[in-house]
Amino acid sequence: MKFLDEAKIYLESGKGGPGCVAFRREKYVDMGGPDGGNGGRGGHVYIEAHDNLNTLIDFRYTQHFRASAGDNGAGANRTGKDGKDMIVKVPVGTVILDEDKETELFDMVTPGQRILFLKGGDGGFGNAHYKSSTNRAPRKFTPGWPGEERAVWLRLKLIADAGIVGLPNAGKSTFLSVVSRAKPKIADYPFTTLAPNLGVVKVHDREFVLADIPGLIEGAHEGHGLGTRFLGHVERTRVLLHLIDATQDDIVGAYKTIRGELKAYGQGLAKKPEIIALNKIDALGPELAEDQQKTLSKAIKKKVLLVSAVSREGTEQVLAELWKHIEKGRAKGKQKARASIPDAGLVSEES
Repeated sequence: MKFLDEAKIYLESGKGGPGCVAFRREKYVDMGGPDGGNGGRGGHVYIEAHDNLNTLIDFRYTQHFRASAGDNGAGANRTGKDGKDMIVKVPVGTVILDEDKETELFDMVTPGQRILFLKGGDGGFGNAHYKSSTNRAPRKFTPGWPGEERAVWLRLKLIADAGIVGLPNAGKSTFLSVVSRAKPKIADYPFTTLAPNLGVVKVHDREFVLADIPGLIEGAHEGHGLGTRFLGHVERTRVLLHLIDATQDDIVGAYKTIRGELKAYGQGLAKKPEIIALNKIDALGPELAEDQQKTLSKAIKKKVLLVSAVSREGTEQVLAELWKHIEKGRAKGKQKARASIPDAGLVSEES
């Protein structure tokens, strides 16, 4: 399945059905009164988040979604049937943006979350509605009210516990393939990964989701290279794993390039917890790898781990460090969820 993280769609709710002009006609009833029923309401448009979807690829082939119109009213005071609602299913993590691609309307972050996006038009009144003491036989009715139309952008931001960032060819895909069952495309050239990959990692009998984000280059926050769309995929992560190719000459410059892009992009990316690791140490040997580690650690004044995705050396330590931050982040998330429920501390376990 191809990965698509941005799509434009057009939504339209159903128009209401028109009211009916009718009069009661029965045997032995010469002058039956008006009994034209109202039209049915047009269908609503809902947007619903589903956790079994992970791409917007379906919206490449289907961009228009229209709810059905309400039925006409009928005699004998029968109201028309309401139009069928349209439910647009999107992956969890989808952000709904206005047509300007900047104004955020909704953020679909919870499985099963459903929003009423466009209301269907009300049905028109039949002539029975206009009956009065002075107008006993009205022939007036109203057509159904029109539905609403709107074009929006869908932008998918992956929901993962941790994200791997780094320059192209830093070994991110290889690391993901080693620590999880994910099978991303791997090759020895930049931009092998053209779409994010997700893998489930197991640590201490617990699991978390790790995302391999396509390689970033200088100017990525301005749309250069693979652009800002992929930076958005690390917005929701609790911790970042910053992989740096230990075999390159300027490891300090490589680190600063990525940090600069995260800071320039904003959205709190630069403030996220970060695990820094020099990858591909199997190609250097122990002594040279330690020299590179000391050089980078001294320059950035942060702890630097050594890892080889190919030989799996150091991978367990990296995963353990990631898990510490993920566990802490999940605990904070639960506390916020409880705080959002009134009198949460008074709710018993049975309830």
